Amino acid sequence: MKIEYRWANGDNNRLAALAAELVGLRVNVLVSGTTPAALALKTATTSIPIVFFIAGDPVALGLVGSLNRPGANITGTTALTLEAGKKWLQLLQETVPSATEFAVLINPTSPHPAEAQTKDLQAAARSLNLRIHLLNASTEHEFETAFAKITELHAGGLVIASDSFFFAHIEKLAALAARKKVPAIFGFREFPAAGGLMSYGSDLADQHRTIGGYVGRILKGEKPGDLPVQQSIKVQLVLHLKAAQTLGITLPQTLHVAADEVIE
Repeated sequence: MKIEYRWANGDNNRLAALAAELVGLRVNVLVSGTTPAALALKTATTSIPIVFFIAGDPVALGLVGSLNRPGANITGTTALTLEAGKKWLQLLQETVPSATEFAVLINPTSPHPAEAQTKDLQAAARSLNLRIHLLNASTEHEFETAFAKITELHAGGLVIASDSFFFAHIEKLAALAARKKVPAIFGFREFPAAGGLMSYGSDLADQHRTIGGYVGRILKGEKPGDLPVQQSIKVQLVLHLKAAQTLGITLPQTLHVAADEVIE
C-alpha cells in the first residue's frame, strides 16, 4: 500500500488545489480529516471513494443524502461538536462561576462549521443566561489580537470552536491562554495535552479507527454509499491540573469526578 499525504496546515484556501492534486493521482480512496477538506474532495471527484471525518452534520452540509444510506461515492464519521456547545459553556461556568460573559474563537475561513457552531453556542448562551462575544482568527497574528480583546472585554473564559486551523496551532493557543490567564476549552484532548485547561468532545483516535476500518472495507470492494455514516457516541472530559494552577483557579470537585482523564 502507498499513501499519498497532503496537509494544508489549517489554510483552507489551499484545499481545492490539494484535492485536485490527489484526484489527479487516481488514488483508490480519498480520506479527509476536516469539514472543509471533505467539502473540497466532494467537489473534486464524483467517482473516487471518499471517507471523511467531520465536526458537524454531513446531511446539512450536503456531503451525503442521509446518514444510513449516504449514496454516491462518500461516507465517513462525524463528531459530537454541535451537541457539545452547551456543555462547553456549562463547564466554563462551573470553572468560573462568577462570570456571565465568555468569548468564542471562530475561524471565518471555515464558514460552514463556524456558522453552525456559532448558532448553537448563541442558543446555548441564551438558555444559560450568559453572553458570548464572537472573535475571529484565521492567522496566527490574529490570535494575539483575539486574546487582547478577551482581556479588554473582561470575559470569564474562552470557547475555542472546533476547526482544523486551531487544531494545527493548538500549542500556541494553549500557551497564549496560559500567558493571558484565560480559562479555555476546546473540543479535543490534544488541547489539554498541549497545556490547555480542558477539553470536552469526541475521541479522535476512536474516530480514526472507524475511518481506517471503512477504508479497508472499500479497498476490499464495498461501496462507500452503502456504508452508513457513523456518529460518535463516545465523548471525554479531560482536565489539566497544572494549567489550572497557572491560571490561579481551582477546578471544582464536580469536574474532577466527571473527568475521564486528569493530566497532572
